[in-house]
Amino acid sequence: MKNMVIYSLILLFFACAGNESTTPAKTAQIVAESFYQGNEAALKEHTTPEGYANFKNLMAMFVKSDTKDSNFKVIEETIDGDVAWVKYSTSYDKTPGIFKLVKQDGEWKVTARRPKEEVPF
Repeated sequence: MKNMVIYSLILLFFACAGNESTTPAKTAQIVAESFYQGNEAALKEHTTPEGYANFKNLMAMFVKSDTKDSNFKVIEETIDGDVAWVKYSTSYDKTPGIFKLVKQDGEWKVTARRPKEEVPF
């Protein structure tokens, strides 16, 4: 009986230790910091192919930041099914930014917005 309890606890531990999906806000922070710090690998991992292509083109126009502390703050976040929006501020930019995220394979990814697409805030 004692062994059964131990095995159950071990099984529970491994079940809970699985790959947890990140939140839209956390993904937005990773993408914002990766963009301004020039970390293309992290940027590619947390964006859709369309989103990555847009960021890659924009990265050429920006100077990589030496500041490691982004001071990332979520201003507003909304989730509607598999689509999320995050309005945020960073020390890298004077104006707040807005990311559109979609859920793919259980993970939130920043994607490209359509021209003149309305945001929920």
